[in-house]
Amino acid sequence: MNKPWSDKLRKIEPYIPGEQSKKSNVIKLNANENPYPPSPEVKKVLSNFDTDNLRKYPASDASDLKAALAKCYNINENQIFVGNGSDDVLALCFQSFFCSDKPILFPDLTYSFYPVWCSLFRTPYKTIPLDENFRINPDDYKKENGGVILPNPNAPTGIYENLSFIENILNNNKDSIVIIDEAYIDFGGQSAISLLDKYENLVIVQTMSKSRSLAGLRVGYAFASAELIETLDAVKNSYNSYTMDSVTIAAASASLSDHQYFLDTCNKVINTRNRTINVLNELGFHVLPSETNFVLASHKSISAIHIFEKLKQENIFIRYFKIPRIENYLRITIGTDEEMDTLFSSLKKIL
Repeated sequence: MNKPWSDKLRKIEPYIPGEQSKKSNVIKLNANENPYPPSPEVKKVLSNFDTDNLRKYPASDASDLKAALAKCYNINENQIFVGNGSDDVLALCFQSFFCSDKPILFPDLTYSFYPVWCSLFRTPYKTIPLDENFRINPDDYKKENGGVILPNPNAPTGIYENLSFIENILNNNKDSIVIIDEAYIDFGGQSAISLLDKYENLVIVQTMSKSRSLAGLRVGYAFASAELIETLDAVKNSYNSYTMDSVTIAAASASLSDHQYFLDTCNKVINTRNRTINVLNELGFHVLPSETNFVLASHKSISAIHIFEKLKQENIFIRYFKIPRIENYLRITIGTDEEMDTLFSSLKKIL
């Protein structure tokens, strides 16, 4: 059939998330979800939420959530932007801060949504190869650019760089906006929040999907100077003033109030991650250093795709990336100790 309008459609290769199985008996270790439930304070808010309020629009500035974030992180409310998950926040950052004709810079092995947004928003970009140890070399980011975005810790490698590294990047890119994507920072790293008052070109993006177990609610936020936050707000309000719903605002605020539960949950994941690394090493895997809720590992003699397919037959889902340099690596989300023990037993049979 002739479709004369088809040449006017946007042609784009979309981001592909981890497989979401409809089976109930799956051990799901492929999407970096937290294996533990959200804070009990979240359950209280959801149980007592007055549904009559859903007939009203939510607060367009999500002021209650901003106040909770300001208290939790000890920063000013005018330094905070909130959105529908960190993907929403990052997409708005791309539109707000990467507006020149110069290419933005990010690693060749990193969050695979970055090149998708560049294609969607027609943002020029250049990827910088990680070194032979899968680390970022800050000297590679001294060249002229239209902006820099780096995950810290990086994904899918899991490798964290310290604040001196971040300052090196910032000091050599004073004419550009530098975005540090801290989706996994709560599992062992030190956030760059302490650098906000020193660097006006710094933007930090975080999420409640990982460490706070709220992937199903979609809560993300950015910290930056008041001027940069104003720009984000202006871009957001140019197409959707109500990006966060009332239920999400209330539940996310409740999560921030329960700091001890947050710490306890993160520590559980960290302890299980460390044990996982030790067991995988004993089983003949090479495991990259991780400060996240996942590990990237390659077996010394068995191919990654073979292990991936065999585990899937056992209803254990992990992540396999068929891309250069890591095509023989597997990304394994840290689950509960019981889930990881089941994984280890299956791996021993496969190996």
